[in-house]
Amino acid sequence: MVNISFTSSEDIIYYYDGTQGVYNLGDIAWTLASTALVWIMIPGVGFFYSGLLRRKNALSMIYLSMMTVAMVSFQVWHPPFLTLPFSSALQWFFWGYSLAFSDGASRFIGDLRYFGLKGVLDQPSIGSSRVPALVFCVFQLMFAAITPMIAIGAVAERSRLGPLLVFVFVWSTLVYDPIACWTWNSNGWSSRLGGLDFAGGTPVHISSGTAALAISLYLGRRRGYGTERLAYKPHNSTYVVIGTVFLWFGWFGFNGGSALSANLRATMACIVTNLAASVGGLTWMLWDWRLERKWSVVGFCSGAIAGLVAITPGSGFVGAPAAVLFGFMAGTVCNFATQLKFIFKYDDTLDIFASHAIGGIVGNVLTGLFAQASVAGADGVTVIPGGWLDHHWEQLGIQLADSVSGLSYSFVVTTIILWAMHYIPGLRLRCDEETEIIGVDDAEMGEFAYDYVGLDTEIPIRGEYNGNSDVIGATGGSREPPHSQSLQESEAEKVPPA
Repeated sequence: MVNISFTSSEDIIYYYDGTQGVYNLGDIAWTLASTALVWIMIPGVGFFYSGLLRRKNALSMIYLSMMTVAMVSFQVWHPPFLTLPFSSALQWFFWGYSLAFSDGASRFIGDLRYFGLKGVLDQPSIGSSRVPALVFCVFQLMFAAITPMIAIGAVAERSRLGPLLVFVFVWSTLVYDPIACWTWNSNGWSSRLGGLDFAGGTPVHISSGTAALAISLYLGRRRGYGTERLAYKPHNSTYVVIGTVFLWFGWFGFNGGSALSANLRATMACIVTNLAASVGGLTWMLWDWRLERKWSVVGFCSGAIAGLVAITPGSGFVGAPAAVLFGFMAGTVCNFATQLKFIFKYDDTLDIFASHAIGGIVGNVLTGLFAQASVAGADGVTVIPGGWLDHHWEQLGIQLADSVSGLSYSFVVTTIILWAMHYIPGLRLRCDEETEIIGVDDAEMGEFAYDYVGLDTEIPIRGEYNGNSDVIGATGGSREPPHSQSLQESEAEKVPPA
């Protein structure tokens, strides 16, 4: 039973373990509003990714964004004779929250004290005594949901969709939960060491960006890699802008909400978030302008995301002047990091490693340099020694240790998960060549982002890959008009009627 009462101003008085405290309703309202803001970021990632791809693969990314929310939140039970033996419970509510935020956690992973949300209700959360555990739980659920979505963008244009359900569940449990535990749980090794990560530089961005690199290496290159066939421009720049709008808007809750209170620290987090995104977008756009003398909206959006990624770990620790440097460095370093895939010959379709892993590292390092005790203390509670700006020289080493640990752990465990699934019947991620040619939307979903998707300009002459020069195009399905026709029929269509 909930053991609460109310003050004269309608704030909640709670009684827990013989102690009494007060939850401010404004703090609870801000945290719940921030939960909704972070939720809207998840389809934002889907739209952003979708716009960058070719039309024949556009819908799959939007689908994956919604699937990831559901999969992290909900685990569907299947009868034992089916090949996907999921449990009959909620992933985050089942054990994810407990593994990340249980009070009895070790330095690396939590226990099952809150298995099935048992006992998670009105007691103070491990994140802050300002909000009850149930509010903290649903807020953190959004972080757990968006992280694998960032990572699985690496499967773009060459993956089966079904096995991704399994991958998201396993990856969230084995990769995200432990890193979240050691970063944000007060018992975690990084937290105890003094690591500063306000909203997810390592648990969200470094882990997902590095997982994307592991996925890219596992899946291999797309068909036509290194040729003009893959030198395409984003099929829908409007989707890229819409995705960026959702992300930028939601990031106010992502960073500002991580204060878990409606206070000056949350306000400063929102200010530096907007500033870093703005500077990052302008910086990336200007770097692109030097090459083509074009004002690229895709370049601006990419830079804005890089700026948002970099400011994430430092948003509750740095002031506005430092945020300008966060944005500039993210827009510069992440822009040049996109060339790594050409140097090392891996096919990171959406530059996730460059934007999120590298951007997260940039943010962690700069946080070690520019974190200020005065900014963190704006909530009236938090006390930190600060970074180099406050003459706390060892903070940079702590930030580097956290970054390298998150990167290494995510890469190794993600690779193990992928290869384990590779040898389990039905769970191999890589699609066949025909699916890659026709498009994942048609082959895997039978649906399309648009009523009509013309594939003739995107797919090769079938004779190029099966030696038959009499047939062109590839066979579509569902609402897509058929694309397989004889060469004679194609020539006949060009003759005007008498």
